[in-house]
Parts: sequence; C-alpha cells; structure tokens
Amino acid sequence: MARKEWIAMLLAGGQGSRLGMLTRNIAKPAVPFAGKYRIIDFSLSNCTYSAIDTVGVLTQYKPLLLHSYIGIGSAWDLNLEGGGLYILPPYVGEKGGIWYKGTANAVYQNIDFIEYFDPRFVLIISGDHIYKMDYSLMLEYHKDKNAEATIAVIEVPWEEASRFGIMICGENGAVLDFAEKPKKPRSNLASMGVYIFNWDILKEYLFLDEEDPLSENDFGKNVIPRLLKDKRKVYAYPFKGYWKDVGTIESYYTANMDLLKPLPEMDLFDDTIKIYSKPSVLPPHYIGSGGGVKNSLVPDGCVILGQVERSVLFPGVYVGEGSYVKDSILLPNVKIERESIIWRSIIGENTTIGSRVKVGLKSDKYFNQEALTVLGDGIIVPDGVEIEQGASIKSWQREEAKIS
Repeated sequence: MARKEWIAMLLAGGQGSRLGMLTRNIAKPAVPFAGKYRIIDFSLSNCTYSAIDTVGVLTQYKPLLLHSYIGIGSAWDLNLEGGGLYILPPYVGEKGGIWYKGTANAVYQNIDFIEYFDPRFVLIISGDHIYKMDYSLMLEYHKDKNAEATIAVIEVPWEEASRFGIMICGENGAVLDFAEKPKKPRSNLASMGVYIFNWDILKEYLFLDEEDPLSENDFGKNVIPRLLKDKRKVYAYPFKGYWKDVGTIESYYTANMDLLKPLPEMDLFDDTIKIYSKPSVLPPHYIGSGGGVKNSLVPDGCVILGQVERSVLFPGVYVGEGSYVKDSILLPNVKIERESIIWRSIIGENTTIGSRVKVGLKSDKYFNQEALTVLGDGIIVPDGVEIEQGASIKSWQREEAKIS
C-alpha cells in the first residue's frame, strides 16, 4: 500500500458522565443533537469535507449503539477501498489486553493500525464537539510552520477558561506554555482537542508516555507538556468559527438552542460544509389543524397536534392536542399526551408524558425560571403530575414529583 499523507484517529470512547442521564445507556458521541444528528456526525462530516479517506474510530464506553450507527461509514462516504472507516475498540493481544487508560494510551494501543497506513501526519480529533472545520487548512498551516505538532485553538469566555487546556503563544503562533484546566488561567486561548502530529514524532512520544509510570496517558496532561519541555516545535492554529464542547447538560442545551437564533453561528443550512448523518426511513412530519410550530426544528416522523415554540424535536416525537412545548429538547420517540405543558426541559428517548402534566414549571413563576428539568429515557409519567423546574428524574417514582 502506498504511504498516506495523513489519517484521522477519532476518540469516541468517552463516558460523558457530566451529561448525566443522556449518557446513561449510550456513549457521549452517540447522543442525539440538532433534531436529526448525533454528536459524532460533526467530526465525521469534517473528515469527509477535508478529504480524509482513512478514519480510525476508537470506542470503549457502551459502544453498541455507536457501532451500529457508524457501520462502515457509508453515510459519510468513508466506505472506501484503500482506506475507509475502522472501529477500534480495546482488544486482547498475545500479551493480554487492557481498557484504554487515556486519550494518548488509546492511540498508543493502535500504533499497529497507524503503521499499516504509514502516514506522514496523524490528525487526532474528538467525537464529542459541535463544529464545522476544514482540517486540510490546518494541515497546510502545520506544514508552513514546519511544525512537529499543531493544536487547534479558539478564544473562550474568561469565566469558562478553567474548563479547558489553555495556551500561551508567541507572536508567530508558537506555543510557549500549556496548562490543562488551570484554576487561574493566564489566557483564554483554549485547545479544541484537535491535533496534527508528524507521525514519527507522535510515535516516539507515545512510547515515552507509556513508559512513564506517573503519566495519566492523556494528550493534554502529559504528551503536549512533554513536547514543550523538550523544546519541540509546537504551534497553535487559530480557529474562528463556532465550536462547542457539549460536555455538560447546560452546554448541550445551549448548543441546541443556539441553532434557533435568527443568524446562528452554527448554520446547519450552509452547504459549505455539510453535516451528514445516517438516514432514517420515516414519514414526513405532520402538523395537525390545531397544531402550530414557531422557531423550532421538527424532523421526519413527528406528529404535532399541539403548540411547539423555540424547541428542538427529534424523530418520532408526538405532541398531543392542547399541549404546549416551549424552550425544550424532546429526544427521539417522546410522546406528550393531551393538555400538558413542557417548559425548559430535556425529555429522554422513548419517554411518555401523560395528559394534563406540567414539567419544568412553578405556579408562582412560570416562564421565568433558569434551571433545566431533565427526564431520563423510557419514563412513563402518569396523568395530572407536576414536575417542578430543576428536577432530574432517572426513573419514575411517585415521591420524586409533586402530584397535582
């Protein structure tokens, strides 16, 4: 096989524990997003647009749905001869096997896979971020700088900087210092978790990292700091578009609601970089004579007999007559019966809300609350129940809700 210029390694094994009930049964990259997608669609679509023909997807936590969804990569045009999409879970070799211990260790355990394609460069990306990006422009930057490692960076609000890997850079873009999630950040220039390495350099440092008994085997905590300590040529690639780490319930909700702005930064209807997904075979959505939709995303398979305002719905959602949904996210196959009110809530897959139910409300405040209400998957909420704003319910128990 001829040597490839570059391949991508997509880290998709995260548990996403901060997403709570949304990742109770599935891996974080498989969480539904924006009405018809899953989070991993964005990174895979970026690879397609960037003409990357070989992608290794490293999975670990509850991977069944993610494996089924990805398949052989046909939805992203990655079922290619001489390349393609490869699912790479942990495996047992002649010396045994272990779970992936960290991001760097996950790539280390797949060195043989990378060596098979013998690339000059390796792109490391995550499967749990929302953004559109042409990675080929970053590769050009990497080559122009004669870099050994390049990190994509974006300016984040100062109050959020302690959540990210933060960089101090020189005027030419060289990274001078890097701190992973510092308590007192000296900069708001955050790592996007997108890296390009010269493969020979990366391989050397993966072995060094694996030999270090004190390492957490993480790119941000260990590999990047070691490269800087050794005075390697590490550069920051500035990214100016929309990027969101949907690592918490609040950021997931905000990223979905961002799509409903009059001029959203993440424009799903901009064909410059299309976001592809695995197609579903469902009938078109239906809005009944008494139904109405304002400023919302409504995909195929939905039946709307009530009112929906500023909300994101997913396939198979049913909103009954007289019901009102506002500022909410209804995941696949949610059913809202008659005359119920849902406000500022995330409702899990296959959950049924009975008639005359109030979710996310307080009788004295109604539409002035800020806290999110979250219901998990497969819950059946009886008729006439009131679930107050800020509640988080994994399974239905009478004492968890106020009965009207």
